[in-house]
Amino acid sequence: MAQTFMQNQRGITAFQPLDVELRSVFKFFNEEPAVHGIDLDVRQGEFFSILGPSGCGKTTTLRLIAGFERVDAGKVLIQGQPMTHVPPYRRPVNTVFQSYALFNHLNVWDNIAFGLRLQKLRKSEIDTRVKDALKLVKMESLRSRFPSQLSGGQQQRVALARALVNRPAVVLLDEPLGALDLKLRKEMQFELSNLHRNLGLTFVMVTHDQEEALCLSDRIAVMNQGKIEQIGTPNQIYERPQTSFVADFIGDTNLFSGEIAVVESSCVQIMTKTGLTIVVTRHEDTPTELSQAVMVSVRPEKIQLSLYSPSLSTNCFEGRLVNVMYLGTHVNYVVELTNGANINVLQPNTFGNLPERDTPIYAWWEESDCLAISQ
Repeated sequence: MAQTFMQNQRGITAFQPLDVELRSVFKFFNEEPAVHGIDLDVRQGEFFSILGPSGCGKTTTLRLIAGFERVDAGKVLIQGQPMTHVPPYRRPVNTVFQSYALFNHLNVWDNIAFGLRLQKLRKSEIDTRVKDALKLVKMESLRSRFPSQLSGGQQQRVALARALVNRPAVVLLDEPLGALDLKLRKEMQFELSNLHRNLGLTFVMVTHDQEEALCLSDRIAVMNQGKIEQIGTPNQIYERPQTSFVADFIGDTNLFSGEIAVVESSCVQIMTKTGLTIVVTRHEDTPTELSQAVMVSVRPEKIQLSLYSPSLSTNCFEGRLVNVMYLGTHVNYVVELTNGANINVLQPNTFGNLPERDTPIYAWWEESDCLAISQ
């Protein structure tokens, strides 16, 4: 079985087997590539998310792993075994769909037991495994209800139990919480995280919800137009995006287009197209070629505001408030800088009086709080 070297959150290094491998995978629809030569490894026991906008190829990728679509080029391996000629029902995976795909004419118990009966297992084993699955998703008391008698969250739990009862090596989740309202989605995120931690199974989830991917995943693959833009931990994806697409898609950011004007040992100076001079802390992967076109990314929560001019020599700009949006826990400010550029600023709500629109204001951020990305 293939293995990869990883370091866990406690800093302990170990060789971790791979449960899912995609090698130069292509999938075409009407001669157009839906998946364009992607490579990825999913480690055993990992919660791995494939994140991207509608039409980026993420669901097609999940269907290729499940076997519902066949690859046109490349390889899919599960637990080191090629899956090219293995039909979906013989792959060691189970899929949880956004629509739940429950059988309306069967009650909760029979929905969960359905796959086990197809395997012709003994009744005693089926009963034991269904009871365990019901207990796992906290649905013991609703075993006799039909799908139409369940809430969305309860139906989702049944769909999860039906997938888990077969004891798959890999659980595939296709937008599993997309049909739920916000409050219930938050609750189910917590339940899903607990299930993953307690079971130790490999989860591969497809979602377009950035917050969902960030809070649940060990690692994330960000897809765009059939290709993978970046793979990394939630912290790496958010704090150190490698492309302007990832920076813009994951959370909110302020992007400035410009070129490198000065390169020093500890920082890089960028002149934007609108005339701002922004200084960025230099990292190992920071572009350093003079006159190179770059994007500067600054997250809204990294920007500070002041009614008075701070005694700062870099990354401090004068402007005026053009919008103030109260969000409860936070306040979103839109600042128009003197050069005409608008920036978004997100600050915690400290229960003070909010400044009014057109108030003159200064926006500033640390050199280490912005990032230069090659265009």
